[in-house]
Amino acid sequence: MKSNTGSVTVADVARAAKVSKATAARVLGGYGVASESTREAVNRAAAQLGYVGNDLARSMSTGRTGLIGVVVGDIENAFFSKAVRGISDTARAAGLNVIITNSSEAVEQEREMVGVLLRQRVAGLIVAPTDSRVVDHLETAIASGTPVVTLDRDLAALDADAVYGADYDAARHVMRRLQDHGHREIAYVTALTDPVLQGDNLGGVPISAVRERLRGFVDASREAGVAQPEQLIFTNAVDEDRIFGIVATLLKRQPRITAVLASDSIIGADVFRALASAGIRIPRDLSFVSWFDADWTRIASPSVSVVDQPTYRFGARATECLIERLNGSTSAPRKLQIPTNLIERESIGAAPGS
Repeated sequence: MKSNTGSVTVADVARAAKVSKATAARVLGGYGVASESTREAVNRAAAQLGYVGNDLARSMSTGRTGLIGVVVGDIENAFFSKAVRGISDTARAAGLNVIITNSSEAVEQEREMVGVLLRQRVAGLIVAPTDSRVVDHLETAIASGTPVVTLDRDLAALDADAVYGADYDAARHVMRRLQDHGHREIAYVTALTDPVLQGDNLGGVPISAVRERLRGFVDASREAGVAQPEQLIFTNAVDEDRIFGIVATLLKRQPRITAVLASDSIIGADVFRALASAGIRIPRDLSFVSWFDADWTRIASPSVSVVDQPTYRFGARATECLIERLNGSTSAPRKLQIPTNLIERESIGAAPGS
């Protein structure tokens, strides 16, 4: 006969299954390693006693809830939205739930969100780090027994798994394709601020993915004979007004800029509108490529060529890595680089006069 559900504890289940409390907690919590016969015994005992788990009881018994904490840079960005879907789908299939927080690409807010999630006793963390030079809060999480996987960004200084795109190679490939069409003066538009990007020193760029894209852009430009490619990087693209101002500036630049690469899909959408407002005919007057295959890029006229990032896969793979750690994996940290491809649509054409 089943007991009163509210009174049944993990210890009760452990005694009935003839296993330790820690083993029962692992099975009931859906983490760690246990044999199939042990799992069957624990689950059978739980069913007979009428045990119903909850996050509070689980955290009191094991020190961890069945939750994964996620910190992304900007949940409104379609890149992170799709990555989060990959995270949540994969976590749900493993019996885990997800708490999603937003850093607004500010390291102090990221630090705060990590602290909030740790106080919620999350089983593990997936974080898109805002600054590759600031890792102490993530090191603290790992030291406390909470595994961490970084998403979209690799931190050389952090002993943790990372899932990210081939940003450097992708940027070089885009540049070469534009150069194949006769383009030489190619602009790069980014939200980075001027104090961060000074001269040709890219070491101060805090987000690894952004830094690698810029490195690819600069290297490919130099290989094409551009003496000072840093002067073709237009920064501070943080809102619509500034982006329209940047577009007005780059259209006046001499030698004439014949192609533009936008660093993400949000910036790309505003650049595209600014070019249209200025009467620029894409790709006849100027070619255009945006990072990330957002919905608007496919329905725009002309359709926009993009660097495709399979961000759902980013999120799913990051969650798989985290689950492996929760199940006891002690292998060396893995750096999983996922290829990113150029999807060529109507927005790339021959450079004027080429």
